Amino acid sequence: MPYPARILFLARSLNYGGSERQLVALAIGLHQEGQSVAVATFYPGGPFQHSLESAGVSVSSLGKHSRWGLVGFAWRLIRLVRRVRPKILHGYLGTSIILAVCLKPFCPGMKVIWGVRASNMELERYGWLDRLLYWIECRLSQCADVIIVNSHVGLDYAVSHGFPREKMVVIANGIDTERFYPDRHARARVRAMWGIRAEAYLIGLVGRLDPMKGHMTFVRAAAVLMTQRPDVRFVCVGDGPELYQRRLVALTEELGLKDRLHWVPASENIASLYNAFDIATSASYYGEGFSNAIGEAMACGIPCVVTDVGDGKLIVGETGSVVAAGDPKALALAWKNMLAMETAERERQGQCARARIVQNFSLARLIQSTSQVFNAVEPLRQ
Repeated sequence: MPYPARILFLARSLNYGGSERQLVALAIGLHQEGQSVAVATFYPGGPFQHSLESAGVSVSSLGKHSRWGLVGFAWRLIRLVRRVRPKILHGYLGTSIILAVCLKPFCPGMKVIWGVRASNMELERYGWLDRLLYWIECRLSQCADVIIVNSHVGLDYAVSHGFPREKMVVIANGIDTERFYPDRHARARVRAMWGIRAEAYLIGLVGRLDPMKGHMTFVRAAAVLMTQRPDVRFVCVGDGPELYQRRLVALTEELGLKDRLHWVPASENIASLYNAFDIATSASYYGEGFSNAIGEAMACGIPCVVTDVGDGKLIVGETGSVVAAGDPKALALAWKNMLAMETAERERQGQCARARIVQNFSLARLIQSTSQVFNAVEPLRQ
């Protein structure tokens, strides 16, 4: 890793995920602006590492191989920060933002920026360690120089738990509309790969296999719609713990959806997968801030049905439908109503969805807004 670097991003990993994709896009965008950027991760490897390195962004792994390998990891992290001497340390999610504050004494003058990307977390669903870490996060939030939140709902939630409002700013996620765009050839290719006929309707959900993403609600809604629309198929794209995946597959089989619902692993070629959909869905039950899956699908010209979690309603605006979280019947009804539209009308809705992303949630806007925040806390010296 070259040193010094003006901006050092600190993150857990570079595995597939919406937050990781945002980090990569932001780091590359700032690098292309001519800023000195580096990325450090707790765990080695990850599919997004190649994307960063190919763009010229230096990546360093801290060699953490288990959750509890703390001592050697902490020492390597301190040495890295001392060597890189960043003007700005941007902690991205969870433990990395806590560590970013703890590193301040080892690099005098360094500004610490937090990236907070969730809202309304139901912490009782998680273990004692996760609850403890969030308690620590709330108390250390006063030590950050700036806290960037990717949703208005997330800001309100953080403030209600003690985060300092005066240090917080909302910067919505940015969608790369040159990568995510309508592609009829990809639609045909992916449907053929999945064995889905051209005339069938396909409703898809993209997101890691986690209770907060609402896969159980999605599966139950699919079972409701299946009895009314035998011409509809469903797909869930994402990875997660094997035990939870088995539970989801078991529910699929129990509800008679085995031949109607596909479970597909996460993929770097996600834009092609969105294009196979007729309707994209975010069924999140809690915790969502700004859903990348919504924005990316909309950029591909796919109309969305989303639950009213995080900033979902703000993202889709008038271009999609919003239903209450955790209500399979409401979700199935919204799908049914959207499928009842004339094809041309639904396509126009998809075009409006893309236009909304281009106008309001572009990658360029994310990079510009973040750069302005960075320059405000640590002016760029020519």
